[in-house]
Amino acid sequence: METSHDDDGRWISRRGALATIGGLAGVGTVAGYLDAGGESVRVLSAGSLATTFEDHVAPAFEAQTGIAVHGEYYGANAVMRMVEDGTKHPDVVVSADATLLRDRLYDGVTDWDVEFASNAVGIAYAPDVPLGRRLADGEPWYAVARDADPGEIAIGDPDLDPLGYRAVQAFELAEHEHDLDGFRDAMLDRVYREPDEPQLLAGVEAGSRAAAVVYRNMAVDHDVPFRTFPAAYSFADPGLADQYATVTYTTDEEGYTARGRPVLYNATVIDRADAPEAGHRLVRFLADSPDLLRDAGLTVSNELPRANGSVPPPVER
Repeated sequence: METSHDDDGRWISRRGALATIGGLAGVGTVAGYLDAGGESVRVLSAGSLATTFEDHVAPAFEAQTGIAVHGEYYGANAVMRMVEDGTKHPDVVVSADATLLRDRLYDGVTDWDVEFASNAVGIAYAPDVPLGRRLADGEPWYAVARDADPGEIAIGDPDLDPLGYRAVQAFELAEHEHDLDGFRDAMLDRVYREPDEPQLLAGVEAGSRAAAVVYRNMAVDHDVPFRTFPAAYSFADPGLADQYATVTYTTDEEGYTARGRPVLYNATVIDRADAPEAGHRLVRFLADSPDLLRDAGLTVSNELPRANGSVPPPVER
């Protein structure tokens, strides 16, 4: 029997995880949600899932349940801050860094979450520019990146979203992996920091940027060429968690220190949600829809979904 490891150090069986979430039979398993009476649910999500929600999750969820999804998308650090200070009042919060959500929102906003997908970090590029042609020809990405002009490569803002600080951490891990003295600092001197995560690839598509460090699903969303970073710094391999954890990034505004860790998306319904029932249905829908998420470019391993904390009965059934 396959097993996975939870945050408290306990081993949970694959069968147990499925029982907790309610089974993974695909989108069709949510038929029991029908006839929701025209409800809606408000989602505040990591920007890397903007197209995933708008083009995949929301239409399928509404078709099955009658519940409309109204989403807003920002860097996950910004999402947590908006929830903490009351700037935004969503029903469901979705993070691109499961630990970030728990560190920021547990003991005040929620006490549970469900991990439902993972991802990989790499470099997307415009194929018709010199830098992109070199990447397409198979040159090491780090050699190409070191030759980039200032602003030619974009990353997310590391103070606003996990993709941004994962880019910085990837540069540092790549420096060690490939013996590239000063590579992290050299890259930070020349990259453009995009404050609006959903717009990271807009410059690549428009031709104003040659490349961007993004998640794989974002490149799939935009049909842009993409090279996944080696496993040593793609943050896609749970077996390399200890290696990822050797690097950290501390945000400027909140002073939050993020240790390198595998990419894990998780979702919760906040305690003061206006539509908690609809929120619970959406979180369970995410857990019940691995094929839909894979079609959107995400990874759903046999270890997912995974529940953490005091998961409400409507989600765990």
